[in-house]
Amino acid sequence: MTEWTATQVTERQTTELDDFQALTERYQRELLAHCYRMSGSVHEAEDLVQETFLRAWKASADFQGRSSVRTWLYRIATNVCLTNLEGRPRRPLPAALGTADQMGGDALEQDHDVAWLQPVPDAAVLVTERDSIRLAFVAALQHLPARQRAVLILRDVLRWSAAEVADALDTTTAAVNSALQRAHAQVKSRGLTEDSVHEDLTPAQHQLLDRYVDAFWRKDIDTIVTLLTSEAVWEMPPFLNWYVGPESIGSLIARNCPGGLNDMPMLRTSANGQPAFGLYMRTGELGFVPFQLQVLELEDDRVRHVRAFFDVSLFAKFGLPDRLPADYRPRDHPLGVVVR
Repeated sequence: MTEWTATQVTERQTTELDDFQALTERYQRELLAHCYRMSGSVHEAEDLVQETFLRAWKASADFQGRSSVRTWLYRIATNVCLTNLEGRPRRPLPAALGTADQMGGDALEQDHDVAWLQPVPDAAVLVTERDSIRLAFVAALQHLPARQRAVLILRDVLRWSAAEVADALDTTTAAVNSALQRAHAQVKSRGLTEDSVHEDLTPAQHQLLDRYVDAFWRKDIDTIVTLLTSEAVWEMPPFLNWYVGPESIGSLIARNCPGGLNDMPMLRTSANGQPAFGLYMRTGELGFVPFQLQVLELEDDRVRHVRAFFDVSLFAKFGLPDRLPADYRPRDHPLGVVVR
């Protein structure tokens, strides 16, 4: 194989920059995943990616080919994210706020002023990147200062060298190594790493999800409780309340969920490399309208964590319909069908 000369490499990179629409299409999804890890918001990540491409387009004439176009774009995106994060609080989930878990019958308390962590659709990112966007991992990243967050992502997720990271962040290799060490200690204290992921769903887990959807459709609390692990956690931003254990979660759904028998259909999707469902609520003649987006974390053949997001604007991001007809029945979307 003939080796490319430095001139040939630069010419190829220049050609890549000449077709900016193709460049955008080529790197859109992986840059979205990167900006999402940094920001914890799918809405912000989309804006940050657009800002990245705008800055790249304006600076394309000055690109000198000292790195690949891909590396150059990540450098721009990282600095766009760091600027965006200046002075902003981290995006939490309810359990990370330091409050005690609640009992199912306790009054619900909302806080719309908190910038909550959001899920991201699997369809919006590269398949190979889903392992590093698990909600638990992205939530752990939120506990890091912005520059530590950037260092950990660039080193551990993108596998950049310390020297490359130092160059991108305009700092020293020693500072990068120190920041990475501190970031690792923080993330390790939460028992999470980018590699703490699960294999593809087993047949038993597919059956579990089918039973889960059916139990909500029938509002069968007893069955829902049996599908949860003994230490299952339920969170539902923007509500500050969070719950631990099947009985408490079952009581929450029985007492506070407004739906009854055949009032709560679910459509399957996928978020953060995890099974997810758009749950709809019956509203008389209007049919069924979006109610919450649930992202599930499984353990063997049980559900161990449910994060139910009440931000119904997420339904459009996941390609879920804005309503279901009044005569809808689960047979209209066979259980296990994934909505893209």
